[in-house]
Amino acid sequence: MNMKILDQKVAIVTGGATGIGEAISKRFALEGAKVLVVGMPQDPVKEVIDDIKYAEGEALGFSADISSEENAKEAVETAVRRFGQLDILINNAGVYPEVGTVDNFSTEAFDNLLKNNLRTTFLMTKYAIPYLKKTRGCIVAAGSESGKVGIPEITPYGGTKGFIHAFIKGVAVEQAKNGIRANCVAPGPIDTAWTHKETSDIDKKIEKTMVKATPLGRRGTPEEIANVYLFLASDEASYVTGAIYDADGGITIAKGPVGSEVPSKLKKKPKDKLNLKHKKEGATELR
Repeated sequence: MNMKILDQKVAIVTGGATGIGEAISKRFALEGAKVLVVGMPQDPVKEVIDDIKYAEGEALGFSADISSEENAKEAVETAVRRFGQLDILINNAGVYPEVGTVDNFSTEAFDNLLKNNLRTTFLMTKYAIPYLKKTRGCIVAAGSESGKVGIPEITPYGGTKGFIHAFIKGVAVEQAKNGIRANCVAPGPIDTAWTHKETSDIDKKIEKTMVKATPLGRRGTPEEIANVYLFLASDEASYVTGAIYDADGGITIAKGPVGSEVPSKLKKKPKDKLNLKHKKEGATELR
């Protein structure tokens, strides 16, 4: 019998019930991890847990707003109390509440970004580190191409991701002496609620432009991004720390609408292996 990549590991996945988070939770469980799926009370946490258990995985749900210090601490302690240890923290929780130029971007949406993107990452990391020291575990956080290059119309969002990139690099250096690795995954346009005009604040022009600007000529899938998280969270990445791992179809390095040059047969997405039901759900509103 082949050993699964995350066999005997315990992982917390924040924002773990929708979009990329759902894919991470299910992929990790499939690879043997015991997963605490963390989501807002309105997220389909129970449904994702049920799917994982149906596939003979092990998971527990935690529904609460982890921008609250008390809730973040309780989430970490719940994982350790239930599963006995903590090996992996996935800081995936985040929102994408508004699109617009800086002069038109609401202060309410900006504050919401700080609350849900930055505060959650800081608090979960703060409370996970004492337990990760015991297992020589790792942290993987949700970065973004927008945090590397800055993207018009979502400038404040990109700013939060730039913070996360710098924060995780600092954690990587600071915690290396404790055996803890810390990295970021920086996705480009992914086939979630955030990149479709019907389910987010973007318009048809932005949607069309982002696909054309991607050298691979298509959006990525949540499962493709979950695979990168899986690598960075596994022992296969034992010499990788402080990295911002691009998983962006090449958009960060592209110049112009190069995606238009890709033949249609090469734009086909790989067939999903995970049973994803909530990839078109997620935080595209104030919460």
